[in-house]
Amino acid sequence: MTDLAERRGLDDTVVYQPAEDSGLLAEAAIAEAGGRVLEVGTGSGWVAAQIADERGLEVVGSDLNPHAARQAGERSVEAVVADLLSPFRADAFDTICFNPPYLPTDPDNEWDDWMEHALSGGETGRELIEPFLADVGRVLAPAGVVLLLVSSLTGYDEVLALVDNAGFDHEVVDEESFPFETLTVLALRR
Repeated sequence: MTDLAERRGLDDTVVYQPAEDSGLLAEAAIAEAGGRVLEVGTGSGWVAAQIADERGLEVVGSDLNPHAARQAGERSVEAVVADLLSPFRADAFDTICFNPPYLPTDPDNEWDDWMEHALSGGETGRELIEPFLADVGRVLAPAGVVLLLVSSLTGYDEVLALVDNAGFDHEVVDEESFPFETLTVLALRR
C-alpha cells in the first residue's frame, strides 16, 4: 500500500514541510510573539526558525515525530519529541504557536504513518485541538498569547466554543481564503 506522503507527491515522506498554513502562522507569530516561544507540532522547524531569525527570540519546537524533531534541530531549533504540551512545566512560555493536524479524516481511510499524524485531525478535524486547548493554559505564562491556526474544515464555530471553554478570549490576527478552505490564525489570551 502506498503511504499518504507518497500519494501526495512529497519527497520527504516522514516530516511535514512548510505550506500555506505554515506561512500564515509564521507571519502572525513574527508580528505577535514575544518572550520565550514554543511551537507545538513543529514539523520541519521552519516556523520556529522564522520566528527566531526575524525576532531574535528563543524558540523551542516539539513534535511527536522524532524525525521532525531531528529535522528542526538541523534548522538550529531546539526541539524535543513530545506529545503536545506534556513535558513542559507550568508558565514556561510567553508565546505558544500551534498549526495542528486539522484535516477531517474518516478512520477507515487513515494510514499509520508520520505524514498521516501530521495531517489528520480525526473525524472532526479537532482531535488534537481539544486536548491542546485543555492543557495550554497550564504551560502559558500569565500574560502570554497562544497563536492557533484554524481551518474552516475543522468547524470554526466549534473551535471557538472550545477556546471559550478553555477560558480564553480570541482575536483574529491573520486570515487567508483558498478555494477549498479558509485559514485563520487566532490570538488567544486570558
